[in-house]
Amino acid sequence: MEPIEKQVSVLMRGSEFGDDQIKEMMTRELRQKLVEAKEAGRRLRVYCGYDVTAPDIHLGHTITIRKLRQFQDYGHDVTFLIGTFTTLIGDPSDRDEARSMALVEQVKKNAQTYAEQAFRILDRNKTAVRYNYDWLSKLTFTDIISMASCFTVQQFLTRDRLRNRYEKNDPIWLRELLYPLAQGYDAVALQTDVQLGATEQLFNLMAGRRLQEAFGQKPQVCITFPVLVGTDGVKRMSKSTGNYIGVSEPPEQIYGKIMSIPDALIMHYFELLTDVPQEELAEFKKQIESGANPMDLKKRLARELVTGLYSDADASAAGEHFAKTVQKKEIPDNINIVIEVPTANIRIETYAPTIVQKGMVKSRSEFSRLVRQGAVSVDGEKTSGNVTVKNGSILKIGKRIFAKFVITGTQQQ
Repeated sequence: MEPIEKQVSVLMRGSEFGDDQIKEMMTRELRQKLVEAKEAGRRLRVYCGYDVTAPDIHLGHTITIRKLRQFQDYGHDVTFLIGTFTTLIGDPSDRDEARSMALVEQVKKNAQTYAEQAFRILDRNKTAVRYNYDWLSKLTFTDIISMASCFTVQQFLTRDRLRNRYEKNDPIWLRELLYPLAQGYDAVALQTDVQLGATEQLFNLMAGRRLQEAFGQKPQVCITFPVLVGTDGVKRMSKSTGNYIGVSEPPEQIYGKIMSIPDALIMHYFELLTDVPQEELAEFKKQIESGANPMDLKKRLARELVTGLYSDADASAAGEHFAKTVQKKEIPDNINIVIEVPTANIRIETYAPTIVQKGMVKSRSEFSRLVRQGAVSVDGEKTSGNVTVKNGSILKIGKRIFAKFVITGTQQQ
């Protein structure tokens, strides 16, 4: 087991609270809990909750998932909490407008995929998967009133996003004020020692501390981390904006997307998404500041991330794929995506649903846009409308996405 100070250093790496005093307090409390747990021969109870607003986990989610794994590696009990109830309410912490209430069936569907994707990082045998609908749906109105008495409206309106909406006379729905109570009660239900979350959720995590004290429990340590900026270098990573990298995407796609991020994100990603030692990161920063070509650092970053989600062999193959298809502009040797067509003469837009279903693009509208922009080709020729293909014709979308046509009818060529 690593010394306590080493554990604290690793577990707090990349954390951000927006307040130095809170960070100092949480660091001190984490150190104390680790010491007490070691002396008592027990494990800390650690969790992070994830609302299921989409079916996929992306690299932004993995910041806290990787921290959960670090706690596992240090021998502590980890709970991966899926917010099947809190998703129905909608968290206003990261938004300047109210989030729409989710549909129950969509939440259930999304929840089915979350844990499996998280197990790319977490140890399946050491992870408890829980759903907060199990306890939040059973609370009575009396319970809600009792918890609400622990807070004032003024405390809620000190939060920037809610205050800004209040000052602009924009609607603030009462259910939005109930969200921190619901998330806070998760900590009570799990009797947690440590909760992880995003920096913008600090209020919700601190609400958990307050409710734990009200229920006679010791308050949890809160550790928060900044949101991950998406591949566009501007907005937070999100599937809705298309600037995301999904953990289940093929290795070559993850590698290629990392190679496309703005140079300004290199250190941001290294810090939050890898275990590269701080001393080495400091050297990377010096290289960037001295004007070194960032390509090598991006390759190192892409390799680290693909290895973490797949394997070292997959990372090597993805690197070779990138070099061949993007740097040398060659066609890859192994194309696993096959599009079956009945005849040699087809209309390319007709196969947009198939192309979306196979994960080559996120929507039919995106495919249509790429066609108009000349980013779609068959056998090296930009194409739109009608096109003639043969068995083995290569469809290329953008710089890195390839598929092979197979003619299933009698007009094979």
